[in-house]
Amino acid sequence: MTVSGQRGNARLMRRTTRLIGLIFIVSSFFCIEVPGAAPSVMLLTVLPLYGIMAIGLYLIGGTLTFIWLPITFVTGLVTIWALGFDRLGGPTESTVSAATLLGAGGLASLSILFMGNSWRLGKPWRIGWRIGWVAFAFAATAALTEWASDTLTPAGSTVAIVFVGWLAISIVGYWMSVSVARALKRVNHLGLAHLAERQATEVESMRRQGARLMHDTVLATLTLLAHSGVGVSPDALREQAAEDARLLRQLRLGGTPMPRETAGYMVEATETTELGHTLESVKQRCLRMGLEVSWHGAGRILLRSTVLDAFLLSLAECLENVRRHSGVGAADVTITEDDTTVRAVVTDAGVGFDPGGVGGTSLGISESIVARMHDVGGRTRLFSAPGSGTTVVIEAPK
Repeated sequence: MTVSGQRGNARLMRRTTRLIGLIFIVSSFFCIEVPGAAPSVMLLTVLPLYGIMAIGLYLIGGTLTFIWLPITFVTGLVTIWALGFDRLGGPTESTVSAATLLGAGGLASLSILFMGNSWRLGKPWRIGWRIGWVAFAFAATAALTEWASDTLTPAGSTVAIVFVGWLAISIVGYWMSVSVARALKRVNHLGLAHLAERQATEVESMRRQGARLMHDTVLATLTLLAHSGVGVSPDALREQAAEDARLLRQLRLGGTPMPRETAGYMVEATETTELGHTLESVKQRCLRMGLEVSWHGAGRILLRSTVLDAFLLSLAECLENVRRHSGVGAADVTITEDDTTVRAVVTDAGVGFDPGGVGGTSLGISESIVARMHDVGGRTRLFSAPGSGTTVVIEAPK
């Protein structure tokens, strides 16, 4: 059990002791408080003793200071003695009932503190010492309670009642301590399992982000080089290769590149940016790579930073797929918005393909577009057929 769990267990034990003890002390006092139930001199004698016990139990229920444990117990014994002392007017049926309630419940509640390991920040005593203290305290309480009532009750009956009270309360204290410790242990195991699951999710998210990053930058450039840079000027290739090299250096030095508004990556996170400005950057990149894009619809739209990053990178990947796979050098992009959604429709008149035959094997579609938009609460729809061109609809939430 953790330290916080031990303290929580100790606090529960102390408050249970306070509750049970105060209930029996108040019940005991009511037995003699009724007019005519006990002589006035006895009431005046035991009233401050009841007050000391009540204060002691209240303080024990808060932050346990060891000194209040013996003070409360000894005060209880003195109170039982006073209730049976004949020179104060006892014993009577009311004082016998008060003494029995006090011995069987009020003082017995203190056993919870020992059976429940609830003091010294939860550090347990050896079981023998704890049981020995409870046995000694019970013997002293039972003997004094029997003496205070022996003239009015059968021999041994009061001892039996006190024994049942101490046994029941001690069992309750031990059961609560064991149950709480077991529950806290299970909660701790659940917490560790949740932490492990969260870490695994974060690792998987980082892995997917890294795969998308490599696909969108380095792999795209290498693929272009493998095809001898057809349609792309040497200056554009050099600029793109330099950008990818900078990204790889950041990764090697332990940096965490983040998407940036130019549909590339940078180390620092971006703030919310106007979409119109970044669309122009995406357009320039497409022109640099030999793809002509016709833009239609909204030109200036605001989105949250994380959603904007996903939207722009997905859009850039759609246009990259047009350049690489459609067989044409032009595409149309229409951007619209309503109260809840920003929508981009990317259309080309290329060779098309069968979407059902792609499935999850294409990293560019499944991860860099579909999964990326899904991660920010967006949606992607794909329409294509062999020989009929391709249309991709990207929807981002505002």
